Amino acid sequence: MPVKIRLQRHGKKGKPFYWIVAADARAKRDGKFLEKLGVYNPNTNPATIELDVDGSVTWLQNGAQPTETAKRLLSYKGAMLKNHLAGGVRKGALTEEQAEEKFNAWLEEKANKVASKKGDLSKAEEKAKADALAAEKATNEARIAANQPEPEVVADAEDAPGADAETPAGDSEE
Repeated sequence: MPVKIRLQRHGKKGKPFYWIVAADARAKRDGKFLEKLGVYNPNTNPATIELDVDGSVTWLQNGAQPTETAKRLLSYKGAMLKNHLAGGVRKGALTEEQAEEKFNAWLEEKANKVASKKGDLSKAEEKAKADALAAEKATNEARIAANQPEPEVVADAEDAPGADAETPAGDSEE
């Protein structure tokens, strides 16, 4: 039986939510599956991916072929790397401890990257809120300033036309 690791769509229209499953390649997209390996929610930023890495590696070693999107998700969570390292252990290129050490180092590096992205997103969100608040304050101050100085402008306008009226009259007398 050809087995694929693929996404099974759930959620409502416009808000997809996926299960990552191992399923018979002949089964329907949202049909029967052999094992649920995890979930993928693309609606959050960054996307939420929960994956049983060991179960995924077991299916990969048994010959399951991931689809393109599933392969990207497995790679993102480290299942493909762990499968690669397990192949190196089987061939004798690495020991089990070395492979586990490399995988844990990769996991730490990946966790730091994700944490920095979340930090950058929160900083950008805070900056956007601060900019919006500053723009709103400037708009409100401009609106207040436009409403308040009208009586002063009228007083200045009376003085200015009187001075202008004397000057043209003086010009016409000459």
